[in-house]
Amino acid sequence: MTPGEHPANAAVGAAQAESDPGSASRPSVDRARIAAAVLEILDAIGEDPARDGLADTPTRVADAYAEFFSGIGQDAGEHLARTIPIEEGATSDAVLVRDIAFRSVCEHHLLPFLGTAHIAYLPDERVIGLGALPKVVDTIASRPQVQERLSEQIADVLEERLAPRGVLVVLEAAHGCVSMRGSRQLTSTTVTIASRGALADPAARAELMQLIGTAAEQAR
Repeated sequence: MTPGEHPANAAVGAAQAESDPGSASRPSVDRARIAAAVLEILDAIGEDPARDGLADTPTRVADAYAEFFSGIGQDAGEHLARTIPIEEGATSDAVLVRDIAFRSVCEHHLLPFLGTAHIAYLPDERVIGLGALPKVVDTIASRPQVQERLSEQIADVLEERLAPRGVLVVLEAAHGCVSMRGSRQLTSTTVTIASRGALADPAARAELMQLIGTAAEQAR
């Protein structure tokens, strides 16, 4: 920081350096513009962006946004590129991965929503490594989202890239725009379901829904 330079402006300058197009590790978001916007917001709400507690806030928010929105422009299906063939003569019923923690940002108020994803699929000829599913969820969740679309997009990627006989995605999340503003419903959660193929039939997915419900109850 040069003598007499506004501390918050110095923070924006630091973010600008990280966003330099010549950088070998150029971020996927423009940190400098985010930092400048946060500086403006702090000023607009009547705060002093130069005070000690806020001087580095624009840079911190820029770094956080780079993480929150790292999925923009990324292909979640890349995590499903490596599949494992089911051996001839072998059969595989449903594969269910429960309690995948995720966080996203609601596109309406840019407030976070946090929750748990449960994903099941009925393999046809191939399966995937279990670690791929959390990566798919994280990539799609790391964009401005609404929960309904998030669940549908996860199901779409699995259907398109894995070609299973059926897909079921259940998300349960608590939303900052519900708990932190407006009616302030602190204990409210939202559940969304997306299904494809054989698991689009409620009767066919009843056992899986029971297993998911059991997991949710045990977590409480």
